[in-house]
Amino acid sequence: MTPCAHFDDLSKLPTSENITRLRSLNEQVQSCQLCPLSITRTNVVFGEGSPLARVMVVGEAPGKDEDEQGRPFVGRSGQLLRKLLGESFDDLDSEIFITNLLKCRPPNNRNPEPKEIDLCSSYLTRQVAAISPEVVLAVGAFAARTLLKTKLGIGELRAKVYFDGEQVVVPTYHPAAALRGGPLVTTKMRADISLLKLYLEGQASTCPFP
Repeated sequence: MTPCAHFDDLSKLPTSENITRLRSLNEQVQSCQLCPLSITRTNVVFGEGSPLARVMVVGEAPGKDEDEQGRPFVGRSGQLLRKLLGESFDDLDSEIFITNLLKCRPPNNRNPEPKEIDLCSSYLTRQVAAISPEVVLAVGAFAARTLLKTKLGIGELRAKVYFDGEQVVVPTYHPAAALRGGPLVTTKMRADISLLKLYLEGQASTCPFP
């Protein structure tokens, strides 16, 4: 893959517009009944973090702990992800916004179904538009494939910084895979997050997705 010119970081002045757009979107998502997950959920998990975040983390779907608390990535896998992010970022609250592809938990933590992704991905698109992050960390195969519109596996996608003409995306493994796969997967996640940080510092280049 041939390196491309570095995609310059876009500076954002503090504004209430991001907050207003996210608040309005959150209200819509909280009352969403587009699919049967609205019947089985305990809480909608919209996301959390700064509306001016430089980095947006997109996972797969809420799990049991997230569904109970209404917050993304608060269970065991979420704690690992936050720990790895904290190794590269000093203030997660101001630099990162964390969300999921699906805003409601699939029963028994099953994989998201194509129709659920189709119905819910519009909310993610509007979140990305409202926050306008410099880079998105796609956590897991479902998030990466949806954002990059590909069927490639996460093992083939990771370790690269992509620019699809609209958004910069860095794919990595889901932390649940790291809990199952052990230190090797965790090391690869750490490397991907470090690559993302290098991009933000102007030390890594992007390429268009082939």
